[in-house]
Amino acid sequence: MVTFQRATIAAALVITPPTAVAWLLIGRPGFSPAAAGWCLLSAALELVYLWLLATAYRRGELSVVYPIARGSAPLLAVGAGLGLLNEKLSAVQLAGVVLLLLGILAVTIPQTSGRATVPALLTGVAIASYTAIDRVAVQLTTPWLYGWLLVTLLAVGVTVSAWLAAKMGTGTAASRQAVLDPSTAQGQLSRGRATLIGILMWGGYFLVLWALSLAPLSVVAPVRETAVVGVAVWGVWKLRERNGAAMKLGGAAATLVGVSLLAL
Repeated sequence: MVTFQRATIAAALVITPPTAVAWLLIGRPGFSPAAAGWCLLSAALELVYLWLLATAYRRGELSVVYPIARGSAPLLAVGAGLGLLNEKLSAVQLAGVVLLLLGILAVTIPQTSGRATVPALLTGVAIASYTAIDRVAVQLTTPWLYGWLLVTLLAVGVTVSAWLAAKMGTGTAASRQAVLDPSTAQGQLSRGRATLIGILMWGGYFLVLWALSLAPLSVVAPVRETAVVGVAVWGVWKLRERNGAAMKLGGAAATLVGVSLLAL
């Protein structure tokens, strides 16, 4: 949480000046109250997602938590897109989405065990929820302007929530001390590294917002989570994690075919 906080603050400080210049140069585009409201709700859900993810990581390993959290999200997001937002897909696109989801499930299922499963699944619910909200919101305003407000709100929100959690005694003594007095944190994140992490993390998010402004949620959400497959293949290939290897590699192949169909 401290790393996320510092990286997000760094990203907000870096992107605010160019955002202000761009806003002035292109004629000061408006930001409707509806878009601002959706942005506030999305930021709140992202805070929930962060705390759920932190809880899951305290209970389980990365190789268990990551696939469950990121693998369950697109299933829920596709349901929201088709069921709540009334999105329509062609037969080829639908086949691509189905293959993508099957591939992600094949990678995810071998990992579902342990105390981390429930918070990891709830993390997936939070991801699907704020992604669906972002899809609605980017139709109401300029995506990069919406992204700037979202980063700014989260920079404030994560700082306040982490401070409140530390005051209430949540987490380890070391983590509470790191929030209340950052100068005492072990392995402090340098400004340069925080800025790099923030730019990469939020740069990727801006690309997602751009994609959501161009394509349906039920297409963007599954493609966004193909990193799950990359992580699984890396684990089998480089880390020699042989548990469920055949299913993971089969899921990776299905995912690649699904993305190819969506690109047609």
